[in-house]
Amino acid sequence: MQQSLSYVRAGGLVLAALLLAACGKAPPPEEPVRAVKLVTVGEGRYESGHEYAGEVRARVESRLGFRVAGKIVRRAVEAGQRVQAGQLLAQLDARDYQLAADAARAQVSSATTQRDLAAADLRRYQSLRDQGFISGAEIERRSATLKAAQATLDQARAQLSSQGNQAGYTQLLADAGGVVTGVDAEVGQVVAAGTPVVRIAQDGPRDVVFAVPEDRVAAIRVGQAVGVRAWASDAQWSGSVREVAASADPVTRTYAVKVALAGAAPPLGATVTVEPQHSGAQGQPVIKLPTSALWQQGQGSAVWVYEAASGTVRAQAVQVAGADGNEVVIAAGLTPGMRVVATGAHVLAPGQKVTVYQPTTAPARAPGAPSAIHNAASAPTAAAAAASR
Repeated sequence: MQQSLSYVRAGGLVLAALLLAACGKAPPPEEPVRAVKLVTVGEGRYESGHEYAGEVRARVESRLGFRVAGKIVRRAVEAGQRVQAGQLLAQLDARDYQLAADAARAQVSSATTQRDLAAADLRRYQSLRDQGFISGAEIERRSATLKAAQATLDQARAQLSSQGNQAGYTQLLADAGGVVTGVDAEVGQVVAAGTPVVRIAQDGPRDVVFAVPEDRVAAIRVGQAVGVRAWASDAQWSGSVREVAASADPVTRTYAVKVALAGAAPPLGATVTVEPQHSGAQGQPVIKLPTSALWQQGQGSAVWVYEAASGTVRAQAVQVAGADGNEVVIAAGLTPGMRVVATGAHVLAPGQKVTVYQPTTAPARAPGAPSAIHNAASAPTAAAAAASR
């Protein structure tokens, strides 16, 4: 009996030990050893800069409109047509202005008659005063009447000149030679004074106009050298920044930059590629890394540096100076010769053991050996041949 109780107690102890072992926490799994690709830090050349798409425009582009209101009865030019200074572009209905000029001309005639009558009356009264028949006061009144008539005549002549100008303003003439780039009004349309009707790109210097975002406008300055390349050919031109907009466009929030071209210019309206020349950076030795090597550390950027002695990685803060194509330019934090993790930076931890990734290549097929596809395709044929035998 006592021996049975001993067996029971021993079994209970074993069972309790098993239960305690089952309730305990399992040990954490070991961190896997990851394979990483490495790149050796070295100095390269800052080759590419920022490129922008630009358009060739005339230095002076006029938006011409009539100086008087009226209905357009004729348009003498089309878009793309060359015009000379003084050439007729469009014409308004001038009948009302001609009638006003005729009325002003009649006013001049009437004022001239009144002036001549007052002058003759003054001469007659001067003769009577010389004979002693009238006093000097009458002469003064007749002299004042003549002066008033002369003033009325001057006013009428000025009014006639103004009405004549109004009638002449019904013809829209080109103020300089150039190319018509746009027509904003058609025959039959009633336009107000000053409404743009025809746009003319005047002959002369040409500019390239392009837009720069807010974060890059500080790098553009007046007088900076600019390379211009044609979009549809290999032609190239040189120029310099002539003007940088003082405020951003309210819609695109970009700044307009105008480049003055030297010598021959591309055709008007051509699309070109513009590359500002940054003499302080372009061509200088810099450290560049692929963008996949960077990861965010606090408020800055960092990379993983491989320690060959321990086979681990450590975090290294770096300062990014900018981009050069698909690579980032490192300003500080690295020295040539360091080995940096190029891919998989987001899954690593400080001090983690890694292995260097070794690309695997399929073994070369021996000459004359059939391919796997050929074997698979010929297997049914071989089996059928064996069965037939």
